[in-house]
Amino acid sequence: MNHTTETWPAVTDYYRYVDAGDINALVDLFSKDAVYHRPGFPPIVGHDGLLRFYASGRVIAHGRHQLHQIVADGSRIAVNGTFDGVLKDHTCVSLAFADFFTLAGDGRFQERRTFFGVPAV
Repeated sequence: MNHTTETWPAVTDYYRYVDAGDINALVDLFSKDAVYHRPGFPPIVGHDGLLRFYASGRVIAHGRHQLHQIVADGSRIAVNGTFDGVLKDHTCVSLAFADFFTLAGDGRFQERRTFFGVPAV
């Protein structure tokens, strides 16, 4: 499988599924032992960890991702974009993000790292 083009639909599907709240479909895009690194959380491991996170641990109630750039290099894919949504505490958020995916040999996500563009210093 050529990871530079055929896997972009998996990346765009991921954001479509997360925005639609289709947890089972988005978790299926990950390897069974995948690891998700997200600021403020310990590593989220495997399908069970991902299901728990997206069902109850995620502080976002709903929103929409807009992808601005996707760059692939072999089994690595980088995405930058913006997110506009509402947190579970009803706070509206608008922020930039960057995600870095590493693919397993079967084309599923083996690792994901997220960074948020928010004022910090």
